[in-house]
Amino acid sequence: MKDVPFSAARLLELYDRISDAEDAIPRLRRFVLDLAVRGKLVEQEASDEPAAELLTRIVKEKARLVKAGEIKPQKPIPNVEADELAFHLPKGWAAARLAEVAVCLDYMRKPINGTEREKRIEGKSSDDLYPYFGATQQQGWIDEYIFDEELILLGEDGIPFFDLLRSKAYVISGKTWVNNHAHVFRGILVSNRFFVHYLNVFDYSGRVVGATRAKLNQAKAVDIPVPLPPLAEQHRIVAKVDELMALCDQLEQARAGREAVRDRLTTASLARLTAPDTDAQALPAEVETALSSGNATNTSAFQSHARFALQSLPTLTTRPDQINTLRQTILNLAVRGKLVAQDAGDEPAAYLLKRIEAEKARLLNAGKIREAKAVEPAKPVLGYSALPKGWQQVTVANVAYLRSGVALVHDEEQDSGEIPYLKVADLSLAENDNGIITSSRFVSGERRGDVIVAGSIVFPKRGGAIATNRKRVSKVDIVGDSNLMAMKPFVDGTMPFVKMWFNSFDLWVLNSGTSVPQINNKDIYPLELPLPPLAEQHRIVAKVDALMALCDQLEASLTTTATTRSKLLNALLHEALEPAADELEAAE
Repeated sequence: MKDVPFSAARLLELYDRISDAEDAIPRLRRFVLDLAVRGKLVEQEASDEPAAELLTRIVKEKARLVKAGEIKPQKPIPNVEADELAFHLPKGWAAARLAEVAVCLDYMRKPINGTEREKRIEGKSSDDLYPYFGATQQQGWIDEYIFDEELILLGEDGIPFFDLLRSKAYVISGKTWVNNHAHVFRGILVSNRFFVHYLNVFDYSGRVVGATRAKLNQAKAVDIPVPLPPLAEQHRIVAKVDELMALCDQLEQARAGREAVRDRLTTASLARLTAPDTDAQALPAEVETALSSGNATNTSAFQSHARFALQSLPTLTTRPDQINTLRQTILNLAVRGKLVAQDAGDEPAAYLLKRIEAEKARLLNAGKIREAKAVEPAKPVLGYSALPKGWQQVTVANVAYLRSGVALVHDEEQDSGEIPYLKVADLSLAENDNGIITSSRFVSGERRGDVIVAGSIVFPKRGGAIATNRKRVSKVDIVGDSNLMAMKPFVDGTMPFVKMWFNSFDLWVLNSGTSVPQINNKDIYPLELPLPPLAEQHRIVAKVDALMALCDQLEASLTTTATTRSKLLNALLHEALEPAADELEAAE
């Protein structure tokens, strides 16, 4: 049976069935290439010169080039065995090796390091520079060229050979220079672009060596079995691929536009919940109750925005990564007093603050902490406006003290010992996910004077690790290294709320911005912190924990949905790709 050419209409029909999958368009691009190299994208024409005759002409042309001294003689090339290609060849096609249809020019390539290239191009006009190519793309510029023709580059190392959706080969043209990370092939009487398409879907299993950095040796590259269509059909296939890839570009742009609108709507609807004009002196009860019963006064704006956000959430939240915005909104609402009801029977935060001041004075008198330098309140990290009744606006210096880690001489660190010696990497240990209980190194009890006590919030203070935003509560006494800092509330009962507040903003905004980012005491102590009554703190933390658990469930559900969509996508693409092969096997 003659295969029907794959049209743009069929591509759109297939896309409609798989569009919900996150990687639908990249997979669709791969599908187009799979069809192309199997001869299922355009019709075969009986009038085309058969590939066997083209292969004969290629042999003659290579012999001419060798005789003219333009290429080197090739070693004998073994025939392609019947099972080496992953599909049946259409009528008029032939099987060959890459070395049969192209000449390897690896002996002409030459690597030049970046420093040398910079020296060579310094002060020269862009008109005098030529592109310098590597494994997957252009790496820079150079002041000379090696090649001046259209060529196929196939990555030798450092490329994603086993990632089905990423490129391994590409075409270059004009005056160029190529380094030793890409194999260089000159196609002989063939379409270079057709063979690039094939090399981008070829299965490199068994040809690539190296566990840490995969490498395709030249001997394995030239030996790759390739399908050879008639030359005229190669050109038709390439044209059809261009047409369908252009359509994929349009679908991708449209999808990106929809996702951008969705993200903006999600962000805007959640942001309205924390906007200043939704504040009220009397804030709502727990969100669900407030929306249904109207227990709060002067909160119509908040209720309206919350109702819209809750109703729109299922439609707007379609990817697991979008849950982060929801988590942040929950934290922002919590520290503004918008998540639970205020209780007139709660002891006001002013009384709690007096107890905190008394405990701070006790620790100072006992010499257990040092007095922080006087600080002026900083601009609130989250931009708080009017606080609920009974709350107090304080700074970190009012409610907690800071302690930095220490540097040790190497022989002080031990594989085991009395006190865990925590480093930044230890914040990522699975055992410490729910609180710090161990470390990779330890110190003896002689370092007891440098201990960060249990109940402290530990976080990175230096380098790129600040951007990880890892903040862990220590469940045991530890000694931290000099890249860590800890915050310890004066009153233990306030720690869960202080930790929650600390989680509500990005540590990176506090760093010094120098070549080595750093956070110091002066960056933390002045931060404004809204302090609720202690009883309300406990209600807020409990509500946040419950809502975060729901976020975990929603994220898991979206992940499961994405996995299901991916499996459906695989099935649909397999179904679309294989029917013709199944029909051929049945006929045989």
